[in-house]
Amino acid sequence: MPFKKSKQDTADALVLEWVLQLKKYKLTLDRNRCIGCQICSLACPKAAITTQKTPKVNNEPAKKVKIDIDLSKCNFCGVCDVTCPHGAVTVTLNGKHDLKILTKESYPQIIRNITIDTQKCAKECTQCETACPLDLIKVTKVGFDGKPVKDVSKLSPTGKRRVQVTVDVAKQYCPTCRACEYKCEPGAIVVKKAIEGKIAINQQLCPEGCRDCIDVCPINGTLTIDKNNKVTVNELTCTYCGACQNVCPIPDALTLYRTKILHTLVHSGTWNKALERIVGQQNAAKELTARAADVRRNIVDKRFIIEEMKKNE
Repeated sequence: MPFKKSKQDTADALVLEWVLQLKKYKLTLDRNRCIGCQICSLACPKAAITTQKTPKVNNEPAKKVKIDIDLSKCNFCGVCDVTCPHGAVTVTLNGKHDLKILTKESYPQIIRNITIDTQKCAKECTQCETACPLDLIKVTKVGFDGKPVKDVSKLSPTGKRRVQVTVDVAKQYCPTCRACEYKCEPGAIVVKKAIEGKIAINQQLCPEGCRDCIDVCPINGTLTIDKNNKVTVNELTCTYCGACQNVCPIPDALTLYRTKILHTLVHSGTWNKALERIVGQQNAAKELTARAADVRRNIVDKRFIIEEMKKNE
């Protein structure tokens, strides 16, 4: 049992601590990065994470739901840390971000598959940087002398060719919305969504003038108002986080389903259960079936190779 338990909740962060004789566990939820989605609460094996809707004040924009963590239930396993699509949760042991669920391969890592080919970047372009709705991309340009170049347009053609472009993405916070990819030159940035799904809006059920889902959506331009003054969705940049669904005042006006999560391969009952809660029983069953088929295929391939080797001996 821990010698000390503490919980501090401020406007910027929620901090939980366990202090033992030789170990100190700490969980920090960055409320500025948290977008009020439901994924961490679905993944938590202890049902320690809950969401609470924030009441609207007069005609102010809707606010994202508030995430709370029950200190009596949390065991600092780190599942929320790994699963959060925006990297808003950090769990440490003795000050180190060393999660046993990853080192022991009892839980997968969510894959943020982002590839960048700066050879295809126009020297003057910074569109990916400005397109990122979360300010996670930094474009730097360096001349042949190693000094930063602020305005490439002022350089001679030879000088432009010598400029080296670097694109840095804070991947640990990136929800893979692909907004940067659509703004860049073809092939300069390629992003594969970490979470796939489907979102639908029943405009017949949407209350007149309601914009709650738009107010809380972390990816600008995903939810917008169409020519009929109704909410519409652009699924190209939707990350299926569920923040919109959490604040929607009318059941069934907005439906969201997650169908697939891009992750590293592990054999884990904890992950199988979390996957079922996040994407639903049917989609989880599809992944498990496909995984089993891959295992069988590998076994057959190995046997075939062994038999061929025996024949050639």
